Amino acid sequence: MACEYERDITIVPASPYRADVTALITALDEHLNSQYPPEHTHLLDITSLAQPNIFMLVAEVGGTAIGCGAFRRCEGYAEIKRMYVKPAYRGLQIGRRILLSLEVQIKTEGYLAIRLETGQRQLEAIHLYDALGYRQTKPFGEYLNDPCSLCYEKLL
Repeated sequence: MACEYERDITIVPASPYRADVTALITALDEHLNSQYPPEHTHLLDITSLAQPNIFMLVAEVGGTAIGCGAFRRCEGYAEIKRMYVKPAYRGLQIGRRILLSLEVQIKTEGYLAIRLETGQRQLEAIHLYDALGYRQTKPFGEYLNDPCSLCYEKLL
């Protein structure tokens, strides 16, 4: 059930090992695996999300995670990973709030560029990234030879 007021939603750092956060990651994996063959999913598993080069945020209502996003610290840029909002909470701009909060942390850490990859079928994600000033760019890293991937970049 969606929350009635936007003020009920908080965005906070969190460990991927929290049970409700693990459930979000599992739901995201299931969704992406239903949309793309395994060779076209570029998932960070729970143990990768717990590494020091990852910063993760969750959106919470009443202390329960309803959305998440993370970034990976890379040489010369930060890469957005693991953006997801539970279906019951979509349409409340939670993904936008998570992404903007990640951008604040990325800027604080001194990065000048943000990159991300999304799948061609993730239309809501594509619209979000376009609306927040991300521009499609050439593939990078592990996405170089993936025809299902769309890569984006935002210069800070």
